[in-house]
Amino acid sequence: MFRVEAESLGAYFAFDPLRRNELKKLDKLITSSAPGLKRYFHRGTPEGEPGMRFKMIGYGKYHYLAGDGRQVEWPAVGVALQRSYISVYFSISNKGAPLIQSYAGRLGEFRSGQNNFSFRAFEDLDPEVASALFAEAERLFRSGAWG
Repeated sequence: MFRVEAESLGAYFAFDPLRRNELKKLDKLITSSAPGLKRYFHRGTPEGEPGMRFKMIGYGKYHYLAGDGRQVEWPAVGVALQRSYISVYFSISNKGAPLIQSYAGRLGEFRSGQNNFSFRAFEDLDPEVASALFAEAERLFRSGAWG
């Protein structure tokens, strides 16, 4: 399994020198399209606690209630390095539907899932469509109407 060994935002960006610029370009697009989603280093959930363990760059921090009743910190939008691509995860939905549902296939993505997409090179993405997606994520997050 691919793991990013980083303990800070700077170390995460520097972890893979070949994709550092890809992450920086995506970060610039996200922070300019959705400035209200504050960037932070998400350390993953510690062993033995509910939630996902992998580290990522988070945008917009919130807490959700896990099945066992514990609060779990999670990003509204998360960016994670994978072995051969970069994934973008959304915790935000729009009226119960996955947020990327109306964007999938138009982003220039390598693949998309339930509420995520992956790409290999930033240049593959359509910046206008991706920018609209991140701006909508911020609008929903700020309104609180995104569950």
